[in-house]
Amino acid sequence: MSMDETGRGGPPEGSGEPTPAAAGDRRTSGVPSDEVRCWILEQLPVPVAYFGRDQLLAMANGAAAGSVGKPEASILGLRPGEVEPGLFLEGGEGLAEAIARVLRTGEGEPYETHLVVAGSEHIWQAAMSPVRNAAGEVQGVSVVTLDTTEQFWARRRLAVLNKASMCIGSTLDVGRTAEELAELGIDGFADFVTVDLLAEVLAGDEARSVLHRDRISFHRVAQRSVLEGCPESVVPLGDIHDYNRDSVVGRALITGEPSRHTVDEEALLRWAAERPDRGRRMRLKKVHSVLVVPLRARGITLGIAVFARHRTPAGFGSADLQLATELVSRAAVCVDNARRYTRERATALALQRSLLPRRAARQQAVEVTTRYLPNTNGAGIGGDWFDVIPLSGARVALVVGDVVGHGLHASATMGRLRTAVRTLADVDLAPEELLTQLDALVLTLDREEPADSADGATVAGATCLYAVYDPAGGCCTMARAGHPEPMLVRPDGTVEQLELPSGPPLGVGGLTFEAAEFELPEGSRLALYTDGLIETAGRDVDTALADLRDLLGRPARSLEEACDNVMDALVPEQPNDDVALLLARTRRLDAGHYASWDLAADPAVVSYARKRAAAQLTAWGLDDAVFTTELVVSELVTNAIRYGGEPIRLRLIRDTALICEVFDGSSTAPHLRRARIFDEGGRGLLLVASLTERWGARYTGTGKTIWAEQPLPGAHEAELL
Repeated sequence: MSMDETGRGGPPEGSGEPTPAAAGDRRTSGVPSDEVRCWILEQLPVPVAYFGRDQLLAMANGAAAGSVGKPEASILGLRPGEVEPGLFLEGGEGLAEAIARVLRTGEGEPYETHLVVAGSEHIWQAAMSPVRNAAGEVQGVSVVTLDTTEQFWARRRLAVLNKASMCIGSTLDVGRTAEELAELGIDGFADFVTVDLLAEVLAGDEARSVLHRDRISFHRVAQRSVLEGCPESVVPLGDIHDYNRDSVVGRALITGEPSRHTVDEEALLRWAAERPDRGRRMRLKKVHSVLVVPLRARGITLGIAVFARHRTPAGFGSADLQLATELVSRAAVCVDNARRYTRERATALALQRSLLPRRAARQQAVEVTTRYLPNTNGAGIGGDWFDVIPLSGARVALVVGDVVGHGLHASATMGRLRTAVRTLADVDLAPEELLTQLDALVLTLDREEPADSADGATVAGATCLYAVYDPAGGCCTMARAGHPEPMLVRPDGTVEQLELPSGPPLGVGGLTFEAAEFELPEGSRLALYTDGLIETAGRDVDTALADLRDLLGRPARSLEEACDNVMDALVPEQPNDDVALLLARTRRLDAGHYASWDLAADPAVVSYARKRAAAQLTAWGLDDAVFTTELVVSELVTNAIRYGGEPIRLRLIRDTALICEVFDGSSTAPHLRRARIFDEGGRGLLLVASLTERWGARYTGTGKTIWAEQPLPGAHEAELL
C-alpha cells in the first residue's frame, strides 16, 4: 500500500482503480479490486475486525488495532479473549460467546464492551454481522465498533442524577441525607466515599468564623465503601477530626472549588504529612484517584465530600469530577434544607418547652406526672400543653389543651392560651365560666389576625379540658371545649371514661359550656390527654381508647411507671402529632389538716373566732403564726358580718401554706382601698394584704369566700427535700 502526498494511504499502482478516461465504463467503475477494498477498510475511522469460523481474528484495520493499543500484526490469529488479556472489563469470553452465536444463527446482534487502554476506560458499541459466501453460508463475523464513551458517560450521568433526585433528601435529617449521598457515591462510581460536615451545620447554624481558623474541624457523618466495614477510613463514624487550611481538603473548603487528584508517591507524602495514619491507609488500600468536593448551598459552606478509587482500575476523569460536583451540589441543597429545618424545629421546640411548666407546682391536692412528646414527621412542633395550677383553699386545677396546627405560630398561641388560663384561674372562675372567657379570647385573637395573613394564623379549633379538684371533699368539677374526655382509675382498679357535656372547640363562639361534678375517692388516678395519644395511623379511636383503659387499669408501682406503660404502648416511634399526657393521683385532707366553725352574724363572735383560730394553730404547733392569724380572722369575720350575710363559716387549712377562709352568703365583691387619715374604716383588707402572702375571693352559687394565705416556716424547704 503506497502513501500519497498527505501521508495517507492511496490506491496502489496497478490496482485497477478507475481512471478518468474509464469513468464512462459503468461495468467497472463501481467494483473496486481486493487491494482497493483493503485500502478503503484501512481508511475507515472506526475499528473493523473480522473473525473466521474458527473464531480467530483474521483481519483488522488500523483503528481496531489502535483501540486495544497494539500493532495489527500482533493481534491477528488471536481469539476474542486473547486480544489483550485483562483488557476487557466486560467482554472476553462474553464476546466469544456472542460471535459463536452469530456464526450459529446467522443473525447479527449488538454488543457493548468496556476496555481500559493506557489507564483510560473506553466504552465500545459493536455491531456484529455475519459474512456469507456466494452460496449464502456464514464464513465469519465482522465486528464494527464505535467509541461511545462520551455518550455512555452522558447517559450514565443523567441516570445517576435522576437517581440522586429520588434517593437524596428523602428525609429532613442532616445525617441521613449525608448517608444517602455516600450510598449513591459507591454505586458504580467510587470505591470509598466520606461526607464530613462542620459542627455548626449539625446544630442548624451557619459556619462563618470557622473558615478562618488554621485547622478546620469536621464531624464524620457518613462513610461508605465497597469493602465491608470501611477499612479505608481512619476516622470512626461520628468522630470529630480536622484538616489544616492549607491541605487539599482545606483549600477546597475555603475556595469552594472541587478538585481532582492522582494519588502518586508525592501525593501520598502530602496526605501522610497531614495525618500519618491516613497516608498509611491510602498506601495499604492502593488508593490511586481522589475527588474533593465541597458542600455549598445558597452561599453557605456546609462541609466536604471525598470520593476515592482503589479497586476500580481507571482513575477519575474530568467527567467524573463534573458528575461528583453535580451530585454534591444537589445533596448540599438537601443538607441545607435539613439544617434549616433542624434550626427552626429547635427554635420551636425551645419556645414550646419554655412555655410549658418547668417544674411541678407547689400543691398537695394531687400527685402529678406528665409526659410530652413532639411529633417527628416534619410537620413542625404543635400546640399541645398541660398545666397544674394551685388554687385557693388547697384546691388544684388540672389543664390539658391542644392548638390545631403546627409550627412557631401554634407554639406561640399555646403560650398565650396557657397564660390566659392561669390568669383566669387566679380569679377562681368556675370551669365552664373559664372556658367561656377563653373562647372569647380566642375569637379576639382571630379577629386581630390580618385577612391576608401568609401563615394562616388562626387558632379556631383549639381544644381544652379544665378540671378543679378540691381535696377537702374529694369533689372534682370539669368542663371541656372539644377535648377528649378524661379517664378515671378508681382505687379498686376499675377504669371508666368520664362523660362530660360536649362543648365546642375554642374560637367557635355562640355556644355555651357546661360542667360536671364527680366525687373522686382518695387514691384515684385521673388521666388527661390530647388527641395525639389516641389518634394514630393504622388504629381507630375506639380501639385506642380500649387499649388506654386496659393500660391504665394495670397495676403500676408508681405514676411514672404508669405513664411510661401508656406512652410505650400507644405512641409510635415517630408520632404524627404531639402527645401530652397528665396523670394525677388524688389525695384528701384529713381532719388533722383543716378545721371549720359556723359563726352567727353577730359582732360578738369575732373574739370567739380569734380564740378558736389561736387554739387550732397551737394544736398544729404554729405558735409563731398565731398573732398574724388572729388579725386576719378578725378582719375577715368582721367584713363578713358587716357587708355579707348568713351563713358565715370560718375555715383554717394547713397545706403548703396556712390558709384562712371566711364564707358568707353575699355576692358583694370586696375592694381593696386606701383609707384617708380621718376615715374610721377601710383599712381591713389593706391590713390583710400586708400581713399575708396573697389573698382573694371566689364565688359560688350561694355566696362568696374570701381567703388569705400565709407562708409556713420551712414548708417550701421541706417540700423540696
